[in-house]
Amino acid sequence: MTSTVSEVAAYEFTTLTCVPGVVNYRGAKLQMLDLPGIIEGAKDGKGRGRQVIAVARTCSLILIVLDVVKPLQHKLIIERELDGFGIRLNQQPPDISIRKREKGGITVSSTCPLTQLDHDTIKTIFTEYKLNNADVVLRGDYSADQVIDAIEGNRTYIPCVYVLNKIDQISIEELDIIARLPHNCPISAHHGWNLDGLLEVIWDHLNFIRVYTKPKGQVPDYDEPVILRRVPQPSVEVFCNRIHRQLMRNFKYAWAWGASVKHQPQRVGKDHLLEDEDVVQIVKKV
Repeated sequence: MTSTVSEVAAYEFTTLTCVPGVVNYRGAKLQMLDLPGIIEGAKDGKGRGRQVIAVARTCSLILIVLDVVKPLQHKLIIERELDGFGIRLNQQPPDISIRKREKGGITVSSTCPLTQLDHDTIKTIFTEYKLNNADVVLRGDYSADQVIDAIEGNRTYIPCVYVLNKIDQISIEELDIIARLPHNCPISAHHGWNLDGLLEVIWDHLNFIRVYTKPKGQVPDYDEPVILRRVPQPSVEVFCNRIHRQLMRNFKYAWAWGASVKHQPQRVGKDHLLEDEDVVQIVKKV
């Protein structure tokens, strides 16, 4: 996918070091890192596992490549090691607010019924962490592990795609079943099957949108779009700050074309929310 050579062989743990590569997709340059495989106990340092997982912790998206013939065995091991290192895959941070105070004990309130925990259990968890005086608000039905994650405050939440390789070794019926599973993409690296589909899945999980710039009196620059996160929905101000931090100082207004406006073009302010493939022209103060 990246035209970078990474050693492959018919045995496991072929990759011994991090191999970087860049793939151009929809005008964006996506850097991909081929990391060495990890073994059971990697989170505790076995097989230099902590260094490998530390690199994965800084990524925007994790691709877990599995053998489609035995995917579950390897999937559980890798997930357990990443979880033990504080990486939460395909999860959202728990919406739990904790406000410490000097006295008064622990008060727990929730915005919905709690089916996995009761207030006494939550208080016990906080006591174990030596938090004896705090106001706790749970805006969701969370488990004990998620409450602990909120207390620790050092967890990383990263989207993940399970890449099921070697689909040339299974039947069409089996392929139809695994293709329906969430957060997965079946491929055959040897034959180059469905690599375009993998890129599309990667793009969807990264949740990016493209916004094109338009200099005054010129056609829009469709070759190098400004890449922004879809969530939270980016505004014109976020778009300007991505181009240059000083751009908002002289910002007057902007012209926008695309799905985010009713008229083509439409004059908008800095708080206008942008959609994918919008075109924006910035007008500065004189």
